[in-house]
Amino acid sequence: MNESSNSSAAVAAVQATPWLTATLTGTGPGPAAFNGLAGAGTLVCYGDKGGVVKLQFDAGRGTTMRLSQLGVEPAELNGIFFTHMHNDHTEGFADLVQLRWFYHGTGPKIDAVGSCDVASPRGFTVSCQKFLTHIADSFIHSGEIAQRHSEDKNRTAGGPAELINTITFEPKNEPQQVWSTGDVRVSAIRSTHMVGHVSYRVDTPAGSVVIGGDAGNDVLAPPRASSTSDQVEKLAKGADIIVHSTIHPIMGPDKGSGMFPYAFYRQSTASDLGAMAKRVGAKYLMLTHLIPAMGAERQGPWKIPGGPLTEADYRKAVEESGFTGNIIVGTDLASVRLPAK
Repeated sequence: MNESSNSSAAVAAVQATPWLTATLTGTGPGPAAFNGLAGAGTLVCYGDKGGVVKLQFDAGRGTTMRLSQLGVEPAELNGIFFTHMHNDHTEGFADLVQLRWFYHGTGPKIDAVGSCDVASPRGFTVSCQKFLTHIADSFIHSGEIAQRHSEDKNRTAGGPAELINTITFEPKNEPQQVWSTGDVRVSAIRSTHMVGHVSYRVDTPAGSVVIGGDAGNDVLAPPRASSTSDQVEKLAKGADIIVHSTIHPIMGPDKGSGMFPYAFYRQSTASDLGAMAKRVGAKYLMLTHLIPAMGAERQGPWKIPGGPLTEADYRKAVEESGFTGNIIVGTDLASVRLPAK
C-alpha cells in the first residue's frame, strides 16, 4: 500500500470513529435577558458511520438562531427533552416547531420528551403534555396556520402540534431509560427545582453527558451538606461531561444582593458543582445558565455585590472545590467533543 493509500485509510478510520459533542445553545441568566445571550439549551450530537443523532435539551429564547449558527435545521433534530416547564427553558420551542412545520409540513414527527403531569402541593399542576398540545395555539388563533395550510394542503391542518410525538414519563429517584435509538440511550431522574423537574443523561459508545437543568438539593435551605442534587450526583456517576446551570455564591442571601432566598436556594452553586463533579469523576464541567451572567450589572432586579463577575470569578469558585478536571464557564456555542481532537 502506498503512502497515499495509507493516508486515505487513516482519514477513513478517524471519520468512522464514534464521537460525541455537547454544545451550549443558550447560557442566558434565567428569565432575565442579557447581552444577546440565548435562553437555556444544550445540543448533544452523536456520530458514527451510520450518521448523526441530534438531541436538543431545553429550548429557551433564541434556540433556533443558535442552531442555525451550528448549521442545524429544526427538521434535523431527532428529539427534544425538557428538564422543566419554566419559560426560559421552553419559549424557543414554539419557534422551532413552527419552522419545522412550515418547511416539513407532512413530517416526520419530532419526539418531545418530558415528565408527566405533576400536581404541586400548592394546588396547581405542571403539564409538559398540555404545553406541547397547545404550543401553536397563538398561531392558530391569529389565522397563520390556516393561511399557511391554504397555500400548501400537504401541511397538517392542525399546525405544528400534530407533528409532535409526545413522550412523557413519571420521574423517579433512580435513573430510568426514557428514549433510545441505535447506540444512543437517554436516561432521566427526578431532581428538585420545581415540581416535574428532571435531569438527563446521554450514553453513547463515544462517552456520556449529563444535563442537570436547574437542579438543586431537595433541602431548600441550610443546614444541608450541599446545594447540589443527590439525584443528579447518582445519575452522573462515571459520566464524562456534566452540563449544569449554576449560581455564584456571591448572590447568597447573606451577601447583600437582595435576591429572594427561595430563588437562590433552589440552584446549585459553582463551588458545590465542582465538588460534585470531583466526586463522580467527571472529566468536564460545563457551567451554563450563569446566575448572574458574566459582565452583568444586575441579575434582574437584584444587585451583584462587588460588581459584575468574570470568567475568572466562576472558575475560582469551582477550583476552590478541588475539582481538577476541565472547567468550561459557559458562553453561547461553547462546545466539548469526545474524543478530543
